[in-house]
Parts: sequence; structure tokens; C-alpha cells
Amino acid sequence: MRRHVTTALVLAVLLALLVGVFWSMYRVWVHFDTQMSVHGWIALVLGVVFSLIVGIGLMTLMFVSSRRGYDEPPTFRREE
Repeated sequence: MRRHVTTALVLAVLLALLVGVFWSMYRVWVHFDTQMSVHGWIALVLGVVFSLIVGIGLMTLMFVSSRRGYDEPPTFRREE
């Protein structure tokens, strides 16, 4: 039971931090009255999409490599 309370508390703190970051980000954006062109939005979206593709691809390769045994140390067979 105590473990669930601790997990819930950690999640609540992390969620509060995330909300605080987004609130601060919004306030700074509004304060400086930032305007971004269409080209800026396209670059932002492409950057996020390609970063996700690379990250997901590398994590997939890591899991596949681990499950197929490619990460195991080498074993040497003695030929007779």
C-alpha cells in the first residue's frame, strides 16, 4: 500500500513540474509577443517528427538487438 502512495506522490510532483514548465513557456511566449512565420512552423514540425523517428528507430533497434541475443558476450568454441 505504501508503495502505491509513493508512486502516486512522485507522479503528482512530476505532473506539477510539467504543468509549471508549460505555464512558464506560455508566459514567456506571450511576454515577448513572438511571431513565427509559416516556414518556422514547418521547420519546427519537421524537426520534431524527424527527432521522434530517429529516437523511436534507435530504441527499436536496441530492443530487437537485445531480444535476438546480439548483445551477449562472445563465446568461443574449441575446435577438435
